[in-house]
Amino acid sequence: MESNAEGEEPKPLMSWKEKFEGQWRKTKEHAETYPYVWASYIVVYGGLAVYTTYRWRKLRKTEDRVRVLQARLRKLVEAEESSVKVTSSQGFPSAQSSVDEASK
Repeated sequence: MESNAEGEEPKPLMSWKEKFEGQWRKTKEHAETYPYVWASYIVVYGGLAVYTTYRWRKLRKTEDRVRVLQARLRKLVEAEESSVKVTSSQGFPSAQSSVDEASK
C-alpha cells in the first residue's frame, strides 16, 4: 500500500461516472485535434464490420440451402428404402438372389 510519509493528502477516489466523463473528454479533444486519424479509423473498422456482416449473412444463407438440400436428400433416401421394402415384401426376387442363381 502507499504510505503518506511526505504528508501528502490521499487523493479521493473518483466515481466511475467521473472517470468515464474524463476519458470521454480526452477522447473528444483528441478527435477534434486529429480528425483524419479518426476518419481513417472509421473507414477501416467500418469497412471491416461491413465485410464481416456480408460474409456472415452469406454463410447463413449457404447453411440454409444445405439444410434444405439435406432434407430433400433424406426424403429421397427414405422413399427409396420404403420402395425397396415394399418390393421385397411382395415376394419379388431380390437382385442378389437372381445373381446367385445365375452364377450356379
